[in-house]
Amino acid sequence: MAITAAMVKELRDSTGAGMMDAKKALTETDGDMEAAVDWLRTKGLAKAAKKSGRTAAEGLVGVAVDGGRGVAVELNSETDFVAKNEDFQKMVASFAKAAVDADDIDALKAMEIDGKPVEEILTEAIARIGENLTLRRMAKVEGDVVASYVHNAAAPGMGQIGVLVALKGEDNGIGRQIAMHVAAANPASLSEADLDPAMLERERTVLTEQARESGKPEQVIEKMIVGRMKKFLSEVTLLGQSFVVDPDKTVAEAARDAGVEIVGFKRLAVGEGIEKKAEDFAAEVAKVAKS
Repeated sequence: MAITAAMVKELRDSTGAGMMDAKKALTETDGDMEAAVDWLRTKGLAKAAKKSGRTAAEGLVGVAVDGGRGVAVELNSETDFVAKNEDFQKMVASFAKAAVDADDIDALKAMEIDGKPVEEILTEAIARIGENLTLRRMAKVEGDVVASYVHNAAAPGMGQIGVLVALKGEDNGIGRQIAMHVAAANPASLSEADLDPAMLERERTVLTEQARESGKPEQVIEKMIVGRMKKFLSEVTLLGQSFVVDPDKTVAEAARDAGVEIVGFKRLAVGEGIEKKAEDFAAEVAKVAKS
């Protein structure tokens, strides 16, 4: 029987198994959906379905640099205990290394490591470890040289925060310092030109309303807004921020003095943007006691 993409999708949706596992299960069972589910369960690959709804907000960010290319990959787990596991860390390192040659997260999931697709490796790890794992996102930068930094490192090249900084010119050590600055200051963009227009307009509106409440003449208000927007941009753009290593200089000035130009940066922090469910441990224990 011909195995169609729709059949593979249906099996994946119902079991949480990887694409290659679902296709193999259908092939082995001649397209029998129920038998394919049982085949996956027998192999321990359908366990992932039961865990796919659980929040995975812990984990690690892995970084890898190859010449003028750098990549950061976030792999999430449900607990930080798993993130400390050597097998999990090896998986993060292998995914980051593979991601150097991937265009995006979907391409990374389809890439093969030792003859096996990344997505399949992840599905098998979910079944083996017993937690929901999510290959959530990746970020890339390119330049003449790329510097990296990981904060709260769990192992070489991976930690709670991963930063990449792409430079034009020859890095004399300033790249790592700027990467450390990015980890600490968390700029919203490289410069005003890269800032989200909606964010910029929202701030301008708030500052305008604040200035008008002063009751001062319109021409004075306009000057107040210009000054306050300048201060805002110095706080949220990397090039405008005071350099943590030398606060008397902006990051742009520090880079210029070092003979380089910052052309891009990326910062990934584990679990940022994921809403974590508040766990009531006492209520959970009471519930179990009553059952």
